[in-house]
Amino acid sequence: MTNKIKTLEDVLKAFKLSNDILMKISALLLEEFEKGLDPDRNSLSCVKMYPTFVRDVPNGTEEGRFLALDLGGSNFRVLCINLHGKLYYMTSKIYEIPQSVMNGSGEALFDHIAKCLEDHLEYLGLHKQVLPLGFTFSFPCIQKGLTNAVLVSWTKGFTCSAVVGKDVVQMLRDALIRRGNESVDVIAVVNDTTGTLMSCAHMNSECRIGVIIGTGCNACYMEKLENVGTWNEDRDDPQQVIINTEWGAFGDNKCLEFIRTVIDRDIDENSLNKGKQLFEKMISGMYMGEIVRRIVCQLASEGQIFKGKLPEKFNTPYAFKSKYVSYIESDCSGKSDEIKKVLQKMEVENATEKDYRILRDVCKCVSTRSAYLVAAGVATLLNKMKRDYTVVGVDGSVYRFHPYFKDLMEMKIRELTDSKYKFDLMLSEDGSGRGAALVAAVAARTSK
Repeated sequence: MTNKIKTLEDVLKAFKLSNDILMKISALLLEEFEKGLDPDRNSLSCVKMYPTFVRDVPNGTEEGRFLALDLGGSNFRVLCINLHGKLYYMTSKIYEIPQSVMNGSGEALFDHIAKCLEDHLEYLGLHKQVLPLGFTFSFPCIQKGLTNAVLVSWTKGFTCSAVVGKDVVQMLRDALIRRGNESVDVIAVVNDTTGTLMSCAHMNSECRIGVIIGTGCNACYMEKLENVGTWNEDRDDPQQVIINTEWGAFGDNKCLEFIRTVIDRDIDENSLNKGKQLFEKMISGMYMGEIVRRIVCQLASEGQIFKGKLPEKFNTPYAFKSKYVSYIESDCSGKSDEIKKVLQKMEVENATEKDYRILRDVCKCVSTRSAYLVAAGVATLLNKMKRDYTVVGVDGSVYRFHPYFKDLMEMKIRELTDSKYKFDLMLSEDGSGRGAALVAAVAARTSK
């Protein structure tokens, strides 16, 4: 007996999430949040809820010149920011991290960063001034203070040796000393979500949640100290601290198996960090294009697309970029111009109108699932925080460039959040780098 040929609908069904399923996901995530904040159950939670030691948002009186380093992917930025309360002037430069450095030694990585920082300061004529620096380091870390962050694990394709278990601020300081640079004073290390929250709070004081949907996916929020059982520091005012949830690891304890598809499992099986960051792998820009590619391969094997024939490029893992998903869904020309350009890059010839429609449907299904999963996470935070009104700061390439992601998220958060709690989504205009400088500025203000 032959197996029944799977149609597009059959294949995509597993990626469609009802509100009932999203509410179940939200309840499971809340359970992980509560475990993560409880010192007796923290080790049982896959969502680690790290206190960031950032206790306050900008109040508009911050002044001075600050540096920021923003490391969160294969590019990093060096920023110099002049703050005058709500006004600021900023310069920044993007530097590339070669693959060999991403997968080399930790010392080589920090030497590369220190050299680029030095080059930028020299270019600005600031290399002889002592400047405070905020360091955005967007990988899972346990923070032991505002200037102490120990790397738990690499993500996003980094595998640098001899960094896991080490304080990344000390590694940066050591690299600067090796280069004879003692004019940079690292006064804060933050995660990119915290940077996003701070950056948006500088513009709107009601911002209390920061979310990143880019290469990776994560969120942070401001929590009352009385709810943070893992907090062993002073209890002075303000009675609050930003918590870095590290929700990308949600599901690593197998609690999300009921929504993971065969394709999700295959992607994880062939990833650098097998069994880790399972929630992130269903959402983020690192994997979205690959999910689409694998669905297309499955449809082609069933003869449902491209007459069942795929060029070698389509059979190459990660050849279908996540940005292609945004291009394809942005295509409103009626002539499928963007889809044709993407298929040209993928070396597909003689595609039909039906193929275009199927590819668009696949992209839409994958990006919608991603937006709904993030929405479930944000709704969980809003329902937990119980604030009348909260601004949610959001950054990351998927959110920034996908044509419908914001609208999908907004609609679904509204459906999943108690109607008493109002919210707005705010794009973080200057990314997480400015937020790192603002954390440094708030630290400078509060230490006076």
